[in-house]
Amino acid sequence: MRRLWLLFAQTVTVVLALYFVYAAVMPQGAAPVRLQQMGSPERPAVMLEAGPGKAPASAVGSYRAAAGRAMPAVVNIITSKKPKHRKHPLLKDPFFKKFFGDRDGEGDDDEASLGSGVIVSAEGYILTNNHVVEAADEIEVVLADGRKAAAKVVGTDPETDLAVIKIALDKLPVIVLGQPEQSQVGDVVLAIGNPFGVGQTVTMGIISALGRNNLHINHFENFIQTDAAINFGNSGGALVDVTGNLLGINSAIYSQSGGSVGIGFAIPVSTAKTVMEAIIKSGHVVRGWIGVETQEITPEMASSFGLKRQSGAIIAGVVRHGPADKGGIKPGDILLTVDGKPVTDTNGMLNLIAQLTPGEKAKMTILRKSREATVDVTVGKRPASAKIK
Repeated sequence: MRRLWLLFAQTVTVVLALYFVYAAVMPQGAAPVRLQQMGSPERPAVMLEAGPGKAPASAVGSYRAAAGRAMPAVVNIITSKKPKHRKHPLLKDPFFKKFFGDRDGEGDDDEASLGSGVIVSAEGYILTNNHVVEAADEIEVVLADGRKAAAKVVGTDPETDLAVIKIALDKLPVIVLGQPEQSQVGDVVLAIGNPFGVGQTVTMGIISALGRNNLHINHFENFIQTDAAINFGNSGGALVDVTGNLLGINSAIYSQSGGSVGIGFAIPVSTAKTVMEAIIKSGHVVRGWIGVETQEITPEMASSFGLKRQSGAIIAGVVRHGPADKGGIKPGDILLTVDGKPVTDTNGMLNLIAQLTPGEKAKMTILRKSREATVDVTVGKRPASAKIK
């Protein structure tokens, strides 16, 4: 009898100990846990599933607010292009195909392609890439809410790979333009577009670099580089900050396979806005031009020619009777400033000259045989796709 009593006391003690351990480990207010069994009756798989609860209003680390703010203003663009050559009617005849086969593929079908765009004005103006709408015979815009509309091209700027198209719909969602000049490397960004035609998609990354140029993608380059996934069909879509404001227009990727490898490039919205305003005003972008061919100053070149500076742009060629020639600039000169603004390299020089107003005079500082001189150049109008600056 004594032995049974001791066994009973030990059992009660163990049970109480387990209860107190469970009460100490279990957090107060924790959601109840429900066991759910899945699998075959013989060997059920036991899984832990949280009990029903209300979703948090603002999840930490979530960018749902930014995405929700920007996504309605990002559109899908479907372009079609008529084939250059039409098949003879006989080639479409089933009897003819039976004996001679399909001799000309799908030559009678329209060539369709996909892209993205961003609504930037309640009047229906949409920013996209030039290569998205280039040579398109028909353009259809599909909004995030499902509405569709035919679009017309207002104007294009191949030198920045930007285009402005317009649709006629009411109550359009409009994106808010951001401040890319305040962005810094490491800032979180979202890319919104229609990759591979799967539908509107949001990807996340950071700003990898700012002011990327000399990529030989466009004539005028000042790209925002990001590792947010950008794929075929994202072109013309939005790159936005964590508040949903537009920072840039996704334009290109670096890839050997055609898919995203984490190196994407977007045109800053500051550039896009300037181009758009010029296109809406006159149908095209007017830029300054002086008619010179330039070359970068490299450390090796500076050492070879005994140059004391490694900034500026060497004038390698001058267009005869062009603005620079008439102003006294000669091959071998080093262009130091344009209207008082320092020239750091050829890309910087190109942008400075492009900002000048054709017909007006601009003061330029040059270095010739180790001596600085100032010349007045009457700025010309940059020809379309000009290779000479």
